[in-house]
Amino acid sequence: MRAAVVHVLANATVSLLVIAGLSLAWLFGWLWMDPLAGMIGAVVIVIWSFTLIRDNGGVLLDMAPDRQTTEIIRRAVETAGDRLTDLHVWRLGPGHLSVILAVATDAPHDAAFYRARLADLPALSHVTTEVQRGG
Repeated sequence: MRAAVVHVLANATVSLLVIAGLSLAWLFGWLWMDPLAGMIGAVVIVIWSFTLIRDNGGVLLDMAPDRQTTEIIRRAVETAGDRLTDLHVWRLGPGHLSVILAVATDAPHDAAFYRARLADLPALSHVTTEVQRGG
């Protein structure tokens, strides 16, 4: 959604710059205004594009959120002899995380037990759990 808004704003800004440049070139004979407006428009688009890529690149690349969140999940699951054998956390969008975890345990717990341990983390929108018996 943000990308669409930035795209529309960039188009509108560049259009206004081009109109201003052409108007000044026509009214005052400042032929250099049109290329200057184009260069300013290009710089505006590059800056907005860079910001958009920087802010959303982590989501597009399934980048893990901060280490603190991963450690909170690890501490919540690894109790009473349970051990995480696989943990993958990534952002789904602003304020929403997804997690896939595999737990090795000797206890007779099912996947719902471990999801309940993570219920205090409101940012977890999707949790997939695999339980491996036999520790």
